[in-house]
Amino acid sequence: MAETQGRRAHITDDQFGHKLPEHSEEALRAEAASAVFHLPQHPSIARCDKPLLLIVLDGLGESKYHDQYNAVEQADTPTLDALKATAPRRWRTLKAHGTAVGLPTDADMGNSEVGHNALGAGQIVDQGAKCVDRALASGNVFKLDGWKHIESHAQSGTLHLLGLLSDGGVHSRYDQLILLVEGAIKHGVKRIRLHLLSDGRDVNDNTAVAWVERLQGDVQGLNKQHSVDVRIASGGGRMAVTMDRYESDWGVVQRGYYAAVLGEAPHTFTDPVVAVRELKKDNSVSDQYVEPWVVVGEDGKPVGAVEDGDAVVTFNFRADRVVEISQALEYADFKKFDRKRWPDIRFAGIMQYDGELQLPKHFLVPPPLIERASEQYVVGNGLRVFACSESQKIGHVTFFWNGNRSGYLDPKLEKFQEIPSDQGISFDQAPAMKAHEIAAATKEALLSGQYDFVRCNFPNPDMVGHTGNLEATIKAVTVTDSCVKELLETVEQIGGRFLLTADHGNAEEMVKRDKSGVPVEIDGKPVQLTSHTLNPVPCAIGGPGLPQHVHFRDDLPNAGLANVTATFLNLLGLQAPDFYKPSLIATVEDGK
Repeated sequence: MAETQGRRAHITDDQFGHKLPEHSEEALRAEAASAVFHLPQHPSIARCDKPLLLIVLDGLGESKYHDQYNAVEQADTPTLDALKATAPRRWRTLKAHGTAVGLPTDADMGNSEVGHNALGAGQIVDQGAKCVDRALASGNVFKLDGWKHIESHAQSGTLHLLGLLSDGGVHSRYDQLILLVEGAIKHGVKRIRLHLLSDGRDVNDNTAVAWVERLQGDVQGLNKQHSVDVRIASGGGRMAVTMDRYESDWGVVQRGYYAAVLGEAPHTFTDPVVAVRELKKDNSVSDQYVEPWVVVGEDGKPVGAVEDGDAVVTFNFRADRVVEISQALEYADFKKFDRKRWPDIRFAGIMQYDGELQLPKHFLVPPPLIERASEQYVVGNGLRVFACSESQKIGHVTFFWNGNRSGYLDPKLEKFQEIPSDQGISFDQAPAMKAHEIAAATKEALLSGQYDFVRCNFPNPDMVGHTGNLEATIKAVTVTDSCVKELLETVEQIGGRFLLTADHGNAEEMVKRDKSGVPVEIDGKPVQLTSHTLNPVPCAIGGPGLPQHVHFRDDLPNAGLANVTATFLNLLGLQAPDFYKPSLIATVEDGK
């Protein structure tokens, strides 16, 4: 049955207009998880008998600053330059941050999770930060089943809060942590321990000491005001402790588990501010790579090891970098590393990080429900799908892309290929990462004749950009451009179509700038920018299989990533659902 009626991303009423039960979202998610839907053929864009290739250049934006600190412009990018020369008919930019991808404000930088959600969903869906903001503002976070699950343990034992300490807004936010602590105190919690991961990635590097100092002051004020016992207990840099993703390096998670749960770390201090300051070694160590540390009392024992009867909450709202520590905290049959001790606790995430795996089983804030993501239509129309990236980003072209569903909708029609990421080295030491392997696997899929829709993600502009190493990021972008060239030549060879875009900016701005755009310097050296940006991203279409009468519309100047979804459905010869954001393309016949 064709999709002809508009739908909302969050259903609250059934088809007869009756109000759904208050706690029916989980049932609705379960029912929708494997559902597929059919779409009619596009009236003026015929389906091509060759595959559509969709390329995501992770972390590659378009900056207004054209200087030596723009790694995209400094790189050798003849392929991207040639695509840009086709503007405005077949090249343009798109918004990839803020409200365009469901974030609270346009001051919020984009990220891979929300970017790929938008690319796959075709809708602007309130993302994790907004969901948590509403739940904290209303107090509902302390009324729902997740809090009820941990409440008795939090009140009678210790409540442990584990997550990223910054206001970057990509994985967590400082104000949410404080509201969570304050709310827990109001609900009878007397003893709280904070296990903190320094950032230096979504915020400026070398700010970790300032963040710990700020938090130390705030918790001391709460202790005095409410006669409670709130303390910072452990920490470490996000890339060295706890926040691994896609099972790239379980040693990172092990170090975090040992520090936060067991109270074991190579470094112990009586003061958390001193801990971070000393381990930073006069800022010769990035905030991201601070070694694990534990706070101990005068008796030398850790002040915040997790014990039987305690409660633990991970307060990152973004899923990818807390899935693994969630497994270590929740799974009885966990075997990725020796936990030594697995305390009898009540565990919850601030959100559920994997709906398909129901991980964690308990969560304080219901996750966004993204209905009728594009994959459900693609598979529903019987089209065959291939998706590929390396371990660092495979979830972005599968789980995040498909409305936060893991696994296959139809294993007979879908194949997801993961290229194992490098382990044990910093990304700037091998800036190509696995770009060549991704290109080779994607090329093979295109040439195989087995797929109608082929998509891939090149992680290295983003992952290398996060290191702050300008020279390495230039190399990463250069390698990526050469891989794109190889894939577009393959599309040309087989007579297919392509769509190229990015999920957010990063590599195009490698230094912090003042309000006038001048690079900020300390001791005569520019301050590295390791975070994402607020910049737009490129979008290009083409290929010999694309009819000449198809071109970008000129009436969508503020289009964002969610508009890409209807676009690639059109390029597959399908008419997009009318509740999706409008397609970026038109035809001469349309007159648009």
